[in-house]
Amino acid sequence: MAKAKRSVKFMCQECGYESPKWMGKCPNCGAWNQMVEMLEPTKKGRSSFTHTDEAAAAVPITKITSDNEPRFLTQMPELNRVLGGGVVQGSMVLVGGDPGIGKSTLLLQVSAQLTMTGKRVLYISGEESVKQTKLRAERLLVTGDNLYVYAETNLEAIQQTIQHVKPDFVIIDSIQTVYHPDVTSAAGSVSQVRECTAELMRIAKGGNIAVFIVGHVTKEGAIAGPRMLEHMVDTVLYFEGERHHAYRILRAVKNRFGSTNEIGIFEMRDIGLVEVANPSEVFLEERLDGASGSTVVVSMEGTRPILVEIQALISPTMFGNAKRMATGMDHNKVSLIMAVLEKRVGLLLQNQDAYLKAAGGVKLDEPAIDLAVAVSIASSYNDKPTKSTDCFIGEIGLTGEIRRVSRIEQRVQEAAKLGFKRIFIPANNQGEWKIPKDVSIIGVTTLGDALSKALPK
Repeated sequence: MAKAKRSVKFMCQECGYESPKWMGKCPNCGAWNQMVEMLEPTKKGRSSFTHTDEAAAAVPITKITSDNEPRFLTQMPELNRVLGGGVVQGSMVLVGGDPGIGKSTLLLQVSAQLTMTGKRVLYISGEESVKQTKLRAERLLVTGDNLYVYAETNLEAIQQTIQHVKPDFVIIDSIQTVYHPDVTSAAGSVSQVRECTAELMRIAKGGNIAVFIVGHVTKEGAIAGPRMLEHMVDTVLYFEGERHHAYRILRAVKNRFGSTNEIGIFEMRDIGLVEVANPSEVFLEERLDGASGSTVVVSMEGTRPILVEIQALISPTMFGNAKRMATGMDHNKVSLIMAVLEKRVGLLLQNQDAYLKAAGGVKLDEPAIDLAVAVSIASSYNDKPTKSTDCFIGEIGLTGEIRRVSRIEQRVQEAAKLGFKRIFIPANNQGEWKIPKDVSIIGVTTLGDALSKALPK
């Protein structure tokens, strides 16, 4: 009897859109020349999973018990904070970041820490051999009888190894190197990443195993593969930082078991990643006293206040159009604040080049940094420094008003802890909260009011 003919379809390698015929331009994402031919898999389908051993059935929400998910704590409080309090059993965590940023180093260190609690960890490497992983482990002083290393990219072989070892934690490094034999496209393609992730998710939920997968990033900084990958997993962590700097920032952009605003800060050393207990001191330790264009802001990253230096350099333009550059903050925010300074305060900035930077490689994206940015620009423009013990917190409106911000008491306490004596805050934030000793709180209502007090003539 003749075999049934396998159907052919075309899939976009950018977004995963499927079509029965080839097209030069993907109608979903607009990418050109990304449609590739694929054969439908021969398997009839894949089994579903449930979070419990009981049969799936619809129940009233009032009869569902609200037990807390059990968590495993690592010896890295920074990582525990970003994960929402530890690693949840049966969860799937995606860790992304630039090449060489430290993703594999972090997960190998975490593997050793989890084995110290008596848990069994299976580290699956698709990019290194077993001996290469052993060399890296020796450099990081990582060892343990419960840490199993396996070099494989075939998903079916990985499934068999998981069934044999029965680990509590599985680490896949990386998902772009793993392939499913029944999917005809190459490893790392949209369909391979999607199918492999779905199968690993079934293993995680069905076996109550916590799975960490490493994801490559594109040149734009997004996780390589379909956007669906981030929707499938429980937690998405981004490892940020410059390869030529020692500090790394671990940021949660999705977390079903905790806050998405938390960050963890690490320092890369020869023995691996080491936590930074007080990041504010790190970001301010090289600040120069008496330098114009330098201000300090207290930024909230989740529940943690961090003091960051904002630097501005304003110089006359040599061309017709003034140049605007910003590192560590939104370029549009800088343009908006400069427009407010020109319109409401009277600073002639249209013929000035502006270069702004958040020192230390940290990225600031909250409204409370507006006042510090404006003061740093005015300080550089007038070549007049602010006091080294001044700190600025506040959002700026288009009419020049200083608007209230959240968690002002926590911000002020963090600034006082590091020796700041004058803290400029929105006047509407002044209220019945405890002011630290030897700290002067200056409430300001407008941008002109703040500049006249911070940069007196």
